[in-house]
Amino acid sequence: MATVTEARIPDRRGSGRKMIQHLLSERRDMLVLFCRVAGLGPFSDRKTHVDLLQAFCQILVDYMGAAHFSLYQRIVEGNERRQDVLVLADKIYGRIEASTETAIWFNDKYDRLRDEVLAADLHADLSVLGEALATRIELEDRLIAAMG
Repeated sequence: MATVTEARIPDRRGSGRKMIQHLLSERRDMLVLFCRVAGLGPFSDRKTHVDLLQAFCQILVDYMGAAHFSLYQRIVEGNERRQDVLVLADKIYGRIEASTETAIWFNDKYDRLRDEVLAADLHADLSVLGEALATRIELEDRLIAAMG
């Protein structure tokens, strides 16, 4: 049983774990939709393409936001005290930022796709985005492990 003093101390690691779980949930949802969008064939219903692409863009933005608010904001604002986490974050942040820029570029290009004409280069763009996301996920997992 926790003492009165222990009960008053905020559980920083517990709230951090909740933020990380939220990030991982957003990531999972984003990857599921990524796979669905990547699996769309040229003869699929165009409305399905547009709707699925818009849903994917939304979850992609949500995932980027979850990562920002769960991992990076804590570090940028100076709330992270563990030196090993700070060193790793400094080492990988530029690559994570590059993946964010790729995701924003993809979102800007495809989220506004309102008509029934799909960009001919969707699969090539998904390939570029997929590579950026794979790198980002690997780097985030390293950061999450260091924070654990």
